[in-house]
Amino acid sequence: MHELFLVATAVCNRGKDGEQQCDSEVCECQCVVVQRRIGEGHTPKRHLVFAKRGFFSAQVADVAKRAGVAAGTVYLYFKSKDDILLSLFDRTMATALSEARTAAAHASSDPLAALRTIARMHLARLGSDRNLAVVFQIELRQSTKFMTRLSTSSLREYLGLLREVIAAGQEKGHFRRDVNPTLAAKVIFGALDEMATNWILSEREYSLEDDAKAVMDLLTGGLINHHEGMKS
Repeated sequence: MHELFLVATAVCNRGKDGEQQCDSEVCECQCVVVQRRIGEGHTPKRHLVFAKRGFFSAQVADVAKRAGVAAGTVYLYFKSKDDILLSLFDRTMATALSEARTAAAHASSDPLAALRTIARMHLARLGSDRNLAVVFQIELRQSTKFMTRLSTSSLREYLGLLREVIAAGQEKGHFRRDVNPTLAAKVIFGALDEMATNWILSEREYSLEDDAKAVMDLLTGGLINHHEGMKS
């Protein structure tokens, strides 16, 4: 993910009042820059400022420099670097929720397959961009303020989707009805979350996405109602 994308695309999508708009000359200029930069498929990804320097060490000026804009321009659309970090979280979670909803839509016919798909996409998303993973798994968690806000935002909705899939499986008799679906959703998320963190800290080179099957095999083994004879 480009820092340019992080800042300039957000500028394109957010007006001075935080509304979704793009009608100022500054915004139009940034849109052009973003389209040209992102359109260059051969351009290597830059390091995210927060991943490279750490959130508390990074300054808005660092982000602006990476994005190729003046720090004053960034402040037109973001109140602080906290706001920039949260915008990255919101943007990524919006994509994750969209993908999870698509998978959850098939829960009524095959809840286990839906859970596996969500798990695979979860790890694939982070595994495809190490810098993004560092921001999500480490930088976002160094502030109680961040964690409190995140737990009451799209993260709660994400856990809710997992819960809905599990509950659908219980309703159809595929999953054990004596398991609390909210607890099960948190356990699944927690396991995937730990695998992502371990991947970041590990010195080994391996595919994070490949861990999804092993994690879900282990966790769903405790969810499946074996009396119903459901096979994975």
